[in-house]
Amino acid sequence: MWWLLQYDVIDGYVEARAPFRAEHLALATQFRDRGELVLAGAFADPADGAALVFRADDRAAVEAFVAADPYVANGLVTRWWIREWTVVIGGE
Repeated sequence: MWWLLQYDVIDGYVEARAPFRAEHLALATQFRDRGELVLAGAFADPADGAALVFRADDRAAVEAFVAADPYVANGLVTRWWIREWTVVIGGE
């Protein structure tokens, strides 16, 4: 199954994330290395959110990512949501 995690973030997010970026990227790398996180990145112009694409049996993997994400724990993420995603092209 495919899952889309979306974040809304605080104003000044790019600057505010600096102290937590290495830990956030290490977490993302763990999930990628397990094959659960497929794509991830912040929106640009404006930098007001991010999207992460997961491939996992259920949403528990995505919820585990959110629970461990220092961006969430430290208040950089103002809102997040998970959507099951029906992929019709790509995803091979």
